[in-house]
Amino acid sequence: MSDAHKLYKRHFTSAEESQAAIAKLQDHDSYKLAFADNDFLMQDDLRHVRLQLEYLKPQLVLEQHGVEATIVVFGSARFLAPEQADKNLQRAEQSLAKHPEDKALQQAVKLAKRDQKNSGYYLASQQFSQLVTEHSNKHQDSALMIISGGGPGVMEAANRGAMAAGGESIGLNIVLPKEQHPNPYITPHFCFQFHYFAIRKMHFLQRARALVAFPGGFGTLDELFETLTLIQTKKAERVPVILYDKAFWQRLINFDMLAEEGLISPQDLQLIQFADTPEHAWQLIYDYYDLGQTQPE
Repeated sequence: MSDAHKLYKRHFTSAEESQAAIAKLQDHDSYKLAFADNDFLMQDDLRHVRLQLEYLKPQLVLEQHGVEATIVVFGSARFLAPEQADKNLQRAEQSLAKHPEDKALQQAVKLAKRDQKNSGYYLASQQFSQLVTEHSNKHQDSALMIISGGGPGVMEAANRGAMAAGGESIGLNIVLPKEQHPNPYITPHFCFQFHYFAIRKMHFLQRARALVAFPGGFGTLDELFETLTLIQTKKAERVPVILYDKAFWQRLINFDMLAEEGLISPQDLQLIQFADTPEHAWQLIYDYYDLGQTQPE
């Protein structure tokens, strides 16, 4: 007779022994409710369920709070706030002053100066989001909520600008090998975390009424070109796609060459607009949707 059969034929001789057996059963993974069993949910066969749950959680929260229209702000996570960039440069220059021939310290000053220059993008993102949120606070019928990737850099600046204006904003964080923490300026009930890039991208664009892309790396380019592809192929409704700092983007990407070589149509170039100030970026969106007869506040 197998051990299993022996167990089933066993008689418990006391209430204590019986209760101990029951407790042991209740501690077993098989007894856990399916939705409370992480090992069960993380199986490959349950990926479709995880995808659905990851989509539904933010979807339901945003619906419950009546969020219908957003402006997506992309850009590098590596840009520093101006105050931090200034401090870093000051420290680097002080160290170099003590050892002026040190090559490593010379390089550190060079990089700190670069970071200080690029902190202007952080400030511009913050100012842009503040303009959008100030309008939304005064005009609920045309409110547009800022949504970012939830991390540092341009994303932090966007959420920070919304908070400075007394408004709410959304952060869509993603699980990365190098752990990303949410920036502290996201509205708590709109601070989400994703495992799947695809579901995160859906939530970026589902309510988007515009996309503003500040200079950034692979992630920014990924989001930008995916958005342009969806609009180009009419899988997504056309919205303003604004690239901040025309000189940077024209140096990085030769959009005209794509049209000249027949890789995109000349009309596709009209999907992109450029802005060099936060006010101009907001004005482009304001005019596109005809948000008022007077100048935006």
